[in-house]
Amino acid sequence: VNKHKPWIETSYHGIITENNDTVILDPPLVALDKDAPVPFAGEICAFKIHGQEMPFEAVVLNKTSGEGRLRAKSPIDCELQKEYTFIIQAYDCGSGPGGTNWKKSHKAVVHIQVKDVNEFSPAFKESMYKATVTEGKIYDSILQVEAVDEDCSPQYSQICNYEIVTTDVPFAIDRNGNIRNTEKLSYDKQRQYEIMVTAFDCGQKHATEDVLVRVNVKPVCKPGWQDWNKRIEYRPGSGSIPLFPSIHLETCDGPVSSIHTTIELQTNYIGKGCDRETYSEKSLQKLCGASSGAIDLLPSPSTTTNWTAGLLMDSNDIIFKFDGKQGAKIPDGIVPKNLTDQFTISLWMKHGPSPGLRAEKETILCNSDKTEMNRHHYALYVHNCRLVFLLRKDFDQADTFRPAEFHWKLDQICDKEWHYYVVNVEFPVVTLYMDGTTYEPYLVTNDWPIHPSHIAMQLTVGACWQGGEVTKPRFAQYFHGSLASLTIRPGKIESQKVISCLQACKEGLDINSLESLGQGIKYHFNPSQSVLVMEGDDIENINQALRKVSYINSRQFPTAGVRRLKVSSKVQCFGEDVCISIPDIDAYVMVFQANEPKITITGMDHFARPAAQFESERGVILLPDIRIVSTVTKMEHPVDLREHDRGNKQVVVEEMLHNLDFCDVLVIGAELDPEQECLELDHGELQGKHLDATNSTAGYSIYGVDSMFSYEQVLRQLRYRNWGTSATSDRKFRVKCSELNGRYTSNEFNLEVNILHSSNSNFMDHVNHMIVQPQFLQSVQHPEGSVNAVHNSVVPSVATIVIIICVSILVFVITLGVYRIRTAHRHSSAEHEGAKENEMDWDDSALTITVNPMEKYEKPHQTGEESEEEDLDDEEEDTTSAESDDSEEEEEEEEEEEEVIVQKGDKQNATRQEQLEWD
Repeated sequence: VNKHKPWIETSYHGIITENNDTVILDPPLVALDKDAPVPFAGEICAFKIHGQEMPFEAVVLNKTSGEGRLRAKSPIDCELQKEYTFIIQAYDCGSGPGGTNWKKSHKAVVHIQVKDVNEFSPAFKESMYKATVTEGKIYDSILQVEAVDEDCSPQYSQICNYEIVTTDVPFAIDRNGNIRNTEKLSYDKQRQYEIMVTAFDCGQKHATEDVLVRVNVKPVCKPGWQDWNKRIEYRPGSGSIPLFPSIHLETCDGPVSSIHTTIELQTNYIGKGCDRETYSEKSLQKLCGASSGAIDLLPSPSTTTNWTAGLLMDSNDIIFKFDGKQGAKIPDGIVPKNLTDQFTISLWMKHGPSPGLRAEKETILCNSDKTEMNRHHYALYVHNCRLVFLLRKDFDQADTFRPAEFHWKLDQICDKEWHYYVVNVEFPVVTLYMDGTTYEPYLVTNDWPIHPSHIAMQLTVGACWQGGEVTKPRFAQYFHGSLASLTIRPGKIESQKVISCLQACKEGLDINSLESLGQGIKYHFNPSQSVLVMEGDDIENINQALRKVSYINSRQFPTAGVRRLKVSSKVQCFGEDVCISIPDIDAYVMVFQANEPKITITGMDHFARPAAQFESERGVILLPDIRIVSTVTKMEHPVDLREHDRGNKQVVVEEMLHNLDFCDVLVIGAELDPEQECLELDHGELQGKHLDATNSTAGYSIYGVDSMFSYEQVLRQLRYRNWGTSATSDRKFRVKCSELNGRYTSNEFNLEVNILHSSNSNFMDHVNHMIVQPQFLQSVQHPEGSVNAVHNSVVPSVATIVIIICVSILVFVITLGVYRIRTAHRHSSAEHEGAKENEMDWDDSALTITVNPMEKYEKPHQTGEESEEEDLDDEEEDTTSAESDDSEEEEEEEEEEEEVIVQKGDKQNATRQEQLEWD
């Protein structure tokens, strides 16, 4: 009888190694039954596991002893499940072999842990690690790398160590994966490091793949402007170009609240402080609309203005340098003695501090007694960095205590920079304009008028003439510095508008697109636009604004060279005592040389008119078809040339338009006799133009800044009159034009005018009529270098007509001769020749030959040939013509490099010569 239930332990603890099926239980799996040793009832037949799909089974090893074994039905994976818990019961065999009436034990809890096997290697979470460090610092941790292991147990899943595989690198790594540098890194030495790192788990299994760590080294963050070029190139005619198109401010994360930036264009070493027009003072004043009558006291030295010849001079800008040893006497009659109560003195001055402890007076302009006494009537001088104007009235002008000395104290007087000074005198008020700004005198002292005397006065520049109180009159109170454009204008004062125009710079700073500057930007220019101040709160707005700052030079031919740029910035921070410092920018603008223009004057260079036309009230127009053209030569690099031809450059000649500042029509040879001849121009022709003119016996000068077209219009109205033609047969003139006060000059265009007296005038009228027909006044384009060799095209045209007429007459005569020969009796050969000669004696009454009088006037080197050929008779003429043709052919062979037009001209001259050598 099966009386008792089997007995097992209440709980079991087991361990199974993954990928193995044997479970080691503690205690061992054994079931006991009190019915033993009764068969069946005392035997154990089975162990059953209760649980959902447990991967384990229990088997009975010995029924009698009740010993069993727990095993896995399939491989156990620790990574899927680390432990299992289930219920187990033991069953006896019942009361008989059929297993009936079996009994089961109580339920026992089985807890099984899966033992891990180190089957997985560590793997890094990232495929690559990046970090950026600043040079010169030691970091505790630059970055952390991290690896993981898929094993389930702490022993094999934990990473116990990291290691840098790459050798000889200044880095180390700890067991947590933190990488640090072992020494200070240098951006200049190496900007990037690449290191390989591996990891180990606690079973000392290392990673299958090492990981790349890239460390970038950046320079120490220095606050300042980034991404700007030190050199900015400027080509003439470029307009306005941005100076810093990509600039931005690096603040190194400083707490910036506002920024104040100053951009300064330094041009004090260019010309007179900046790039200005280098026209003469007269031309500039005309251009700016100044009233006429200004007297230039420091003109360029010439035959008429020779008092500046001994001074040190920079000829490019007409700047005179005074070294304390020089002065210039202005000749009498240049400046009127009575300047009236209204007059203006204007000048450019560059002056430094006076040498010595006790500074002497340094005279700019002085009018003093020439002899006997040492009285200064009026003077402009510098004393202890003060500008002083002295004006002493005569007793006949005033007899009371009157203002006599006017003092101005300005820092600019001794700053060694160029400034423009204008002294406007409206006695007793004297006003100074310095660089266009008004300054009142800080001190005015009164004095008595000067006693009247008959002593002559001497006007000087750069020193004062001491005529009395010394054994020998001499210069005193010398000036140290540079002067330019010193003028005095009696009777009138200058307006503020004209003064601003005269000292205006043609280069400066500019802002492209002012409307897009942004709301928070304040800006301010100085009057000459050489300094720009910008202020704002937002750094990005300041960056955008600074990118719009540009350089502009409006001169067509700017002064080439370097213009220095300086950008200085001040930063304010939020509540910070110590704020970041922004280093200055030092850059420069390189202004390139403009292509040099070639000014060419063309037109009819030779004509003749009857004397009656020269004697008429209007005279004869000298230059009816004058043409002024300017061209510029450019070198271009072709794009599509092959390798071996890349050195070749294409020369391109382009016509360009620019202004002129004077054209002189000079008389060659003896000067004009004012008793019988003159050059005239209606002054109405100058109205509406920036032009003025002066007339003398040496010629006619038109000056002022205006277009080439305006100069052409005026020159075409210039007339020559001669009411004493009997004494004159010809006149020669030369025309020469200039731009920028002689910086660019034209060719010398020579004109010869012939006066035809009454004996020649009758048969010349027809030819002159033909000459002035418009169709013969074609302009000829001359190749380079052949200006002097090319004749006007008018003369060959007339010669061709004369040749055609003569050939027609010759054909008619020959036909007539043949007819008469046939009707005459036969004679001997000699008589026949004589008869033929008689037939050539033409009847003047039936034939009129018109000869062009122009053709007798050839080039100077042909005059000798003409005089010899005119003495030859008809027979010698034929021979000479043949020889001259041969000689021409030889000359052509010898001078193959001559221009084609020149060769053609020579042939036409030879043909013309033959046609004119008629008996």
